[in-house]
Amino acid sequence: MTKHQKLTAFFETDTPFKEPLNRLRSVLLETELEEDWKWNFPTYTYGGKNLIALGRFKEHFGIWFFQGVFLKDRLGLLRNAQEGKTKAMRALNYARKEALDIDIVKAYVDEAIANSSAGKEVKPDRSPKKVAIPDELVHAFAKSDILENAFKKLTPGKQREYCEHIGGAKQETTRLRRLEKCRPMMIKGIGLNDKYKN
Repeated sequence: MTKHQKLTAFFETDTPFKEPLNRLRSVLLETELEEDWKWNFPTYTYGGKNLIALGRFKEHFGIWFFQGVFLKDRLGLLRNAQEGKTKAMRALNYARKEALDIDIVKAYVDEAIANSSAGKEVKPDRSPKKVAIPDELVHAFAKSDILENAFKKLTPGKQREYCEHIGGAKQETTRLRRLEKCRPMMIKGIGLNDKYKN
C-alpha cells in the first residue's frame, strides 16, 4: 500500500473514534505541517522533523507531541507518552470522543509549531548504552564461538534487543527457550525486530 492508501484506510476505518480523528486531521492539515505515515500512524512533520502523530487504540485515541515537554500545558492535560522511557514526548488521550475540545488542541498544536520553529528540541541520547548480557547467553557463548562472534558483529541496538528479550523473562526455562529461538537469527545477523522495521 502507498502512503496515501495507508492514510486513507486509517481515517476511513469505521471505529468509534473515526469522527474525532478526522477532526484532528483537519486541524493539522490547516497548518503548515506535512502529513506522513510512520510507525503505522499518521505523523505530521515541520521542517522535516517529526512534530505530531495521531493514534487510535481499542479504548482511546490521542494526539502525540514529539517535543511536548516544551508545551506549557497550563490545563494539565498532557501525560508522558511512556513514563520512564520518553523524555520529550507528551500526549493528549481521550477515551470518549465528546471529551475532544478542538480549540484546546489547536492551541497546543500552534505552540508545538512555534517551539519547533524556535529550535526547541530534546536531542536523543546517542551515547552507547552498556548491554547487560544475560547469564544464559554468556554460558551459550562459552560453548559456541560461532554464536559469540555472530553476536559481537550485531549492532549495539540489535544486541540490546536480544539481551532484553532473553533476560526479560522471569523463569530460567523461558529464558533458555527464548535463547534457542533467537540463536539462528543471531548467527544469520538478523535483528530480533527486523521484520517490523520498514
